[in-house]
Amino acid sequence: QDGVTQEPVVMLTAYTARMAQLLDQHCDILLVGDSLGQVIYGLPSSVPVTMDMMAAHGAAVVRGSYHSMVVVDMPFGAYEQSPQQAYESASRLLKETGCAAVKLEGGEVMAETVHFLVNRGIPVVGHVGLTPQAVNVLGGYMARGRNDAEAEKIVADAKALDEAGAFAVVVEGVVEPIAIAVTEAISCVSIGIGGSAQCDGQVLVTEDLLGMFERVPRFVKRYEDMAGTIEKAVSTYASEVRSRAFPGVEQTYQPR
Repeated sequence: QDGVTQEPVVMLTAYTARMAQLLDQHCDILLVGDSLGQVIYGLPSSVPVTMDMMAAHGAAVVRGSYHSMVVVDMPFGAYEQSPQQAYESASRLLKETGCAAVKLEGGEVMAETVHFLVNRGIPVVGHVGLTPQAVNVLGGYMARGRNDAEAEKIVADAKALDEAGAFAVVVEGVVEPIAIAVTEAISCVSIGIGGSAQCDGQVLVTEDLLGMFERVPRFVKRYEDMAGTIEKAVSTYASEVRSRAFPGVEQTYQPR
């Protein structure tokens, strides 16, 4: 892929059928991310997310999409132990959700697993740089690639996933020159999130770009203030209920 001459891939997260319906015609890929742990369930990180959660939300998103490819995250603890464990988890997600591919985190250490899955008919998206499932080891949600050793490892990780057969690699929270270096070093699609506009595509958490949360990462651009819109609508509803202005004649059934 050439990030300059090819039209960039549009990717967003979706966790419900209705959101999938709204995003579907505008996106190439819908990602059922394990970020649903924080966004939907209020968990402190994605680490506690389970296979049951991913399967349920993955199936909902597939039911709501007709155009976009649906990719489902494999949660922490569902694939790291061995290629065989990863296959069991990935095949379950494909069968129970109808998704087109799975995503997993990790670089060179996961290359054997990616190769194992791809050779058995399971398309895989990789994920390098800031990998949220490993945040406890990484020391927090900080940009990666600021020193030479870290930068070289990120590029090597992406190349290993590419060579193992991943059809795309998410490049998250990486200083821009390294995101560009990754894009130039791999033949599969690079998808940036806090990377570079020169990546082959971009992904964001949908609720972040919609303005649902007060605090968001630096790489997020808010395109709307949905939190404010929701609060205004609910405040108006509550006021009308308390003043008995709702329901009005238009919202009630009258005898004929």
